[in-house]
Amino acid sequence: MSSEKTETVDETGAVDDDTTDPKDVEDTGTEDAATDDTADSKDVEDTVVDDEKPADDTAESTDGAESTEEAESTDGAADAESTADAEDAAAETGKAKRRIEWKRVVAFGLLPALALVLALGAGFLKWRDNTVRDSELAAAASVQAAKDSTIALLSYEPGTVEQQLGAARDLLTGEFRDDYTSLTTDVVIPGAKEKQISAVASVPAAASVSADPDHAVVLLFVNQTVTVGGDAPTDTASSVRVTLDKVDGRWLISEFDPV
Repeated sequence: MSSEKTETVDETGAVDDDTTDPKDVEDTGTEDAATDDTADSKDVEDTVVDDEKPADDTAESTDGAESTEEAESTDGAADAESTADAEDAAAETGKAKRRIEWKRVVAFGLLPALALVLALGAGFLKWRDNTVRDSELAAAASVQAAKDSTIALLSYEPGTVEQQLGAARDLLTGEFRDDYTSLTTDVVIPGAKEKQISAVASVPAAASVSADPDHAVVLLFVNQTVTVGGDAPTDTASSVRVTLDKVDGRWLISEFDPV
């Protein structure tokens, strides 16, 4: 196969070889095709790469999100654990404070209050014991004073009546002393002297009605034997309520009431 060769002479006299070699054409076409194929392959690869990049980015984003969630979960768990520890510590601190407060309450509140109550109780018991003892002593002393004074008031002899009843007045106090003085002076002493009257009194029984250190009431059972001149003695039994007041350390009769 022959090829045609065309030569062109330009103005400069150079010959432009317009002859095109088929082989060159083919090579050029092959190169162009290869270039196109390479370009297409590169475009595909770029596309694949571009397609893979979002996937990678998505994976990386997913991994990052998961890591973030895991970190947040870990942080949340750590925070929760820290909160629980703080609450436990606060609870323990509160318990310790309550224990300390109870210790303070016991040390500074209950114990002094208990000591005060015990002291007051002991004082009350002592006062009560002293009061009871004083009352018992007052009852015994007042009963004896009532017996002795009553016998002195109601006993006399004609020859000594004035001295005896005069001494008995010193065992009395208040209005009763005045009344007794008037009665003995105006009636008893003159009658005893005139009629030779004698009287003897006794107290077979006595009981304390009430007694405190300064005041007492005693119930007496009194027997009195009266002899007038040469007549036979006459016995009289009676019960008397005697009231006594303590004056200058002495039990004196202030009231003398037959019952």
